[in-house]
Amino acid sequence: MLIRFEFYNYRSFRDKNVLCMEAKGNAEYRNCLLPYKRKGLLPAAAVFGKNGGGKSNVIRAFWLGVQFVRNAQRTQHESAEVPVNAFALNDYSKDMPTGFEYEYVQDGVRYIYGFSATREKIETEYLYASPKGQKSEIFFREGQNFSFPANSERRKKELIAEAVGPNQLFFSIACVMNYQPCIGAMRWFRDDVFFSKDYMDIPQQLLEHAHNPHMLKAVVSYAKQADVGIEDMKFEVKNRDILNAADELPSDIPPEIVNALKQFVEALRDTSDMAEARFQVNELKTLSFHRGLTKAGLPEMFPLDLADESDGTRRIMALAIGVEQVLSRGGVLFVDEIDQDLHPLLVEFIVAKFQNPQTNPGRGQLVFTTHDTELLNMEILRKDQVYFVDKNQKDGVSELFNLTDLPVRTNDNIRKAYLAGKYGAVPLVDTAEVE
Repeated sequence: MLIRFEFYNYRSFRDKNVLCMEAKGNAEYRNCLLPYKRKGLLPAAAVFGKNGGGKSNVIRAFWLGVQFVRNAQRTQHESAEVPVNAFALNDYSKDMPTGFEYEYVQDGVRYIYGFSATREKIETEYLYASPKGQKSEIFFREGQNFSFPANSERRKKELIAEAVGPNQLFFSIACVMNYQPCIGAMRWFRDDVFFSKDYMDIPQQLLEHAHNPHMLKAVVSYAKQADVGIEDMKFEVKNRDILNAADELPSDIPPEIVNALKQFVEALRDTSDMAEARFQVNELKTLSFHRGLTKAGLPEMFPLDLADESDGTRRIMALAIGVEQVLSRGGVLFVDEIDQDLHPLLVEFIVAKFQNPQTNPGRGQLVFTTHDTELLNMEILRKDQVYFVDKNQKDGVSELFNLTDLPVRTNDNIRKAYLAGKYGAVPLVDTAEVE
């Protein structure tokens, strides 16, 4: 589970900013909290803000750090740049390091891992673990100077350090060299962090969920629950049925079906004019069945190609895959612009699944950006689950802050106050009066 994410000098964020998933102690909706210490952890966090304010950069920052940790041992050859993107709206930040720090729980152990880097080299890197509640150092690094606790594992870590280049992460190299304490900490990055889409800063990663046997079943279930008119669905590869609504995929999925599933998920995510063509060339044929009437006036089910469904219908199906994965087995899912193409009630439907312990048995977490101010009616979210991002017009610096950091009273209308500009993070526009 994610406890806290800290970052600085990344894109529009010049200064240190923190996304904290620890509950603040306020009384509302305490049953939704995930068990952790005395106060618990938040199952979801919503980030609001104006267009161009920087809210998407919160997720991009998390994504960049995670992808670099996952892939540094493969991508960082001797002359490769570190793929950081420093704040650009002054004449000095480009020469300063960009930093990321992750605090999380994996297999009952609390970890703190962080690194800072310029494009040329890793400046600092560290990993701490608290297996029995007390924080202990696994390694600390400044440039190419490494320090390790004086114990039986020290010599092994010194040998690993000799193989780490200036632009490489000790954490990633140690995992390649089978150092178990780092492998244990790495499992969270590799297995428990998911994103609803990839960004183009780094080569696109393979889709996360192609081998999930519940994937297509989740798509069918969400399509039916979302009230978009779909009564049933059928999937086939090369004219062979592989799934009806009540089925699950086998554990030993043939390679041709895996490839078709990858194409299917990519097409679901595509809202461009090319989406229909992608469905037509995909080896996985998908039919959705809608209720209609025959010429005689009798009810009957009629098939439609998935390419004929709306962007919103395909969007809810695409989200279903990651949402159900995290709800059932745990982890944290990041969704940028969760309300894109979706009715506010469907956004609430997704968020409510994380807020309810019965529909969130895996204790999954959701972090998302949104413009959907209906969520600010505070009917399913706690105040400490609401974040805002605002950008200073004078220096172009974005800031992330929590609703509980503001002077908010119990009976305040949060949505009305936000739209009125009381909390910032809204566009300053002149709307013409209508007479």
